[in-house]
Amino acid sequence: MNPSLELQLKTLPSEPGVYRYYDKNDQLLYVGKAKNLKKRVLSYFNKNLSGYRIKIMVGKIQRLETTIVNSEYDALLLENNLIKEHQPFYNVMLKDDKTYPWICIKNEDFPRIFLTRTKIKDGSEYYGPYAKVRPAKILLDTIKHIYKLRTCNLNLAPSKIDEGKYKVCLEYHIKNCEGPCEGLESKEDYDEKIDAIRGIIKGDFRKAKEYLVNQMMKYATNLQFENAQIIKERIDALEDYQTKNTVVNPSIDDVDVFGMTSDETAAYVNFFKIRNGNIIQSYTTEIKKILEESDEDIMEQALVEIRQKFDSHSKEVLLPFHLSIEIPNVKLIVPKVGDKKRIVELSEKNAKEYRLEKLKQVQIVDPERHTNRIMSEMQKLLRMPVEPRHIEGFDNSNIQGTNPVSACVVFRDGKPSKADYRIFHPKTVEGPNDFATMEEVIYRRYKRMLDEGEDLPQLILIDGGKGQLSSAVKSLRLLGLYGKITIVGIAKRLEEIFFPEDPIPLYLDKKSETLKILQRVRDEAHRFGVKHHRTRRKNSTIKSELEEIPGVGEKTIELLLSKLKSVKRIKESNLETLEEILGKSKAKIIYDFFNE
Repeated sequence: MNPSLELQLKTLPSEPGVYRYYDKNDQLLYVGKAKNLKKRVLSYFNKNLSGYRIKIMVGKIQRLETTIVNSEYDALLLENNLIKEHQPFYNVMLKDDKTYPWICIKNEDFPRIFLTRTKIKDGSEYYGPYAKVRPAKILLDTIKHIYKLRTCNLNLAPSKIDEGKYKVCLEYHIKNCEGPCEGLESKEDYDEKIDAIRGIIKGDFRKAKEYLVNQMMKYATNLQFENAQIIKERIDALEDYQTKNTVVNPSIDDVDVFGMTSDETAAYVNFFKIRNGNIIQSYTTEIKKILEESDEDIMEQALVEIRQKFDSHSKEVLLPFHLSIEIPNVKLIVPKVGDKKRIVELSEKNAKEYRLEKLKQVQIVDPERHTNRIMSEMQKLLRMPVEPRHIEGFDNSNIQGTNPVSACVVFRDGKPSKADYRIFHPKTVEGPNDFATMEEVIYRRYKRMLDEGEDLPQLILIDGGKGQLSSAVKSLRLLGLYGKITIVGIAKRLEEIFFPEDPIPLYLDKKSETLKILQRVRDEAHRFGVKHHRTRRKNSTIKSELEEIPGVGEKTIELLLSKLKSVKRIKESNLETLEEILGKSKAKIIYDFFNE
């Protein structure tokens, strides 16, 4: 560490603020926020740093700068702005190069309403952005079905209309427009429609309904029932749109909702904006982890960034977990029950589905990255010192102790390596004794691998509970391998994962890829064992019939079965065929036995 940096570390303030790390070329490496600058910055220079990326970054730091602010939230805002402006190498960023569409209400006489991806500072109103264009188009189509709005780009200033400069176009004749260009619709009536449309876009349907109901009643009073029916159909269309978009109690108004899921390499954050129980905006993004950032750190940054993106000023934010930060005049709530809890769960579900979609894409485009991520996740969840690149699974198969076999399957990088599968026939066990069989097979398998100098697996999976696991552990202890190889058991009923010397099983998420791989290893061991058990039992039945022939031994039977495959074909074979396989004397014995 250079002397000037060492001096800076000794004089750091204990105030909230932002710190910036620079390398020898004066390139900005990292921007961070802190409640206490001194404690936070000094933690990076602790000898017990976790994570190789953090160690690499700290090794590059040559100087630092700090900025003191009034609160941790101010620090978060400043951090967010600096990250966006300078894009430091070691900071996570919500990178999103897409231009999302907005619904624009144009600043003009008789405003037009349309979708645009460009915001112009001309006093027009912009609502959005919409992460998906389809919901925005459906909303616009619903509005145009309910209200007759102009679509032309004429300058409808009052003076131009009074001069009679324009004539109504085809849109008027097909009843899509009320003809404001010729003064056939007043500005007051048009503005009343625009005001109701603002409410619909914001998720407030009350003004729109009130406007339409008044129109319908007016037509009905004047006995214009055909026009009243048209308005009734528009009310139905509005209610249909409202029903499809109402997801919680309409009393939940002007609320931001965040859901999140994460793995070793990235976090996935979903955002809902709720108005009157309606989701009026939905957005999900992926955030790559760089320095093993915690979910809380990423959520804090995402909360600020996404609220800025969607220009949200909601005073209530619903979250899946607590954050240490406080936002002035905003309530951060982690709901426990009720509609608010359900909407947070829906947001989390969207984040999880988005993650699965991304992982499927990665699996197709970059299978190596997909494998690396799964191996890293398995190492963490199964408390392993290394990634389980080589897994071996064991299962016993027998019927009431007859024809027992024990299967060993091998998975490399999460995929079956069928050439390495092995079948064991117990030699020291009599009768149906799963525990003793497992003990013998594990000992034989790894004794041989040690003797032959083969690479040992990083993970052994035993199909069964504590009993089978304990038996396998006995053999590993005898071989001096216990503690050098991770070994776990998996019980079928609740998919419990058992660890040696731990009475409490591990329950993995049912959608966890780690659990799916363990289940696949278990199921493959079972399939492979059952297949060979059935073959052995079938061969045993066949052999018993041939063994009844006087003067015919086991080698003769095996030779016949290897050539003719079944007892039926042996019975049907003529003497010449049998002589070609066995010679004259043995052939005559077998032929006479089946043809007496």
